[in-house]
Amino acid sequence: MKKLAIIFLIGVILIVGISYMYLNYKASYNEARKTNYQFESYYEKEFYGADVVTLINKAYDNNLTSGVERDKNGIFIENDTNSIKIDVKIIDNDTLYNMETLYIGGMDKFVQNYNGIKFKCTKIEYHPNRKIKYMLIEQITQ
Repeated sequence: MKKLAIIFLIGVILIVGISYMYLNYKASYNEARKTNYQFESYYEKEFYGADVVTLINKAYDNNLTSGVERDKNGIFIENDTNSIKIDVKIIDNDTLYNMETLYIGGMDKFVQNYNGIKFKCTKIEYHPNRKIKYMLIEQITQ
């Protein structure tokens, strides 16, 4: 009788443990999917400069709230879990700008100069946990 009770107790503990791990996985997956959707909706689509500002603001805010560390120049340091990096390629001067440079330089200036210009997200990379890691946005019109 004692052996049966012990086996039953071990079975219940296993089921509870597996259920807990599964629910944590699902919660993490749903959170990643929700966050990714905000960025993935721009992939391979044309949009304007104001949308670039929106994406940069979302990524910058995500990095701040997730506690992503910065280097001495204020550039976010990539990690393997929740950092987001956005680079913007401007064809006017064939230069690649990181999001921090644009953010610190003033998003209002960017909107003023590039609001009517079309851009396209041409590359997305993911962290091992399936969260967005990197986006490349390229200017497609002048």
